[in-house]
Formats: sequence, C-alpha cells, structure tokens
Amino acid sequence: MDRKAHWERIYREKSPLEVSWYQADPTLSLSLIEAAGCPRSAEIIDVGGGASRLVDRLLDAGYRHPAVLDLAGAALEHARQRLGDRAEAVEWFEADATTFAPPHRFDVWHDRAVFHFLTEADDRRRYRQTLLRTLRPGGHLILAAFAVGGPDRCSGLEIVQYDAPQILEQFGDAFDLIETREESHRTPGGMIQRFGYFRLIRRSAAT
Repeated sequence: MDRKAHWERIYREKSPLEVSWYQADPTLSLSLIEAAGCPRSAEIIDVGGGASRLVDRLLDAGYRHPAVLDLAGAALEHARQRLGDRAEAVEWFEADATTFAPPHRFDVWHDRAVFHFLTEADDRRRYRQTLLRTLRPGGHLILAAFAVGGPDRCSGLEIVQYDAPQILEQFGDAFDLIETREESHRTPGGMIQRFGYFRLIRRSAAT
C-alpha cells in the first residue's frame, strides 16, 4: 500500500472535523507534555500530527518551538490555514516517520497517530531508528496507541494494539516507562475507541 496516497486521499475527501481521530481539545496529550516538565523553549514534535489541534494548544500554552510531522501535505495545509499567521512559529515536515531525517534534535516526541499503524516489524524498526536520531538523550517519548481490546482497524487499515509490556518490548532497551494513562475517545460518529498513553524517558546512554 502507498501510505502517502492513502492519507492524502483521506484528507482530500473528509474534513479534519469528520475523521475518527479528531479531538477538539487534546487534553491528555497536553497534560503528558506538561508532565515532562520541559521549559517553554523545548523543541516538541507532534509525529503524525497532521491537522491535529495539539499544535494550537502548545502555542496557546506558550511553547515557542513546536513542530508537526505528517505524511500528508493536505493534512498539514489544513493546520497551517487554521493557524493563520501563527503557522510561522511552527516547523512543518512533510515526511514518513520511518524515514524522516531531522534537521536537529527534539526534547519531546509525541505520537498519537502513527505507531499503531505499523503492522510490519521492519517499519517498526525503522520508526525506532528515526526516533533515536530525533530525540535527545533524556528526552520524552509520549506515545498513544489503540489499547488492547480497542479497535483492530482504523481508516480502513489494520492496526496493532498495545499495552505497557508490549510498549516496553518495542522501546524498553533505550527508554524507561514513567507513566501510563487510558482514554476512551469518542469519535465524531459517536463510537468509543480505547487508547493507551505511555510517557517514557530516553536513557542518556541509549544509542
């Protein structure tokens, strides 16, 4: 499957307010970023952020260096148009998270949209390599994924469900798990989707 073509089509055919993952206010994501205790000068990247409103909330909270990475240029354009002049304060990256070449390191990597779609082990390996290239030692990984017992498909694609032991199986050799939280997300169509949220810290000695 051509991932980019799939997501470009989604954002051409649907309003960002209609997609199942839409959140008017990403409260839990922002709470976990705040829990990381980073200064307002921290470099924060929202991976798969697309048209998410998290970047709006980060700017509202005074964070000065947010970034958004997404495979779909159409999704990024929705966000830029919504932000207007404030979009100039954001770094925008149209790229695949499994091959992204960061221009600098970041303090926080937030992902509510990408990792659970990586059903192939090789894609997960390349995602992890990108993460380690991008996130500073001591930086925070905030990862949300469909929880065990939650949906097994999204947007017509198969997904992988995760709990804390499974997240540690993927990242535990380089990260320490600090906290987990749960969310029952109500989609615009009224369905409930169970998510698990995981905040991890990259070990200083990790490579």
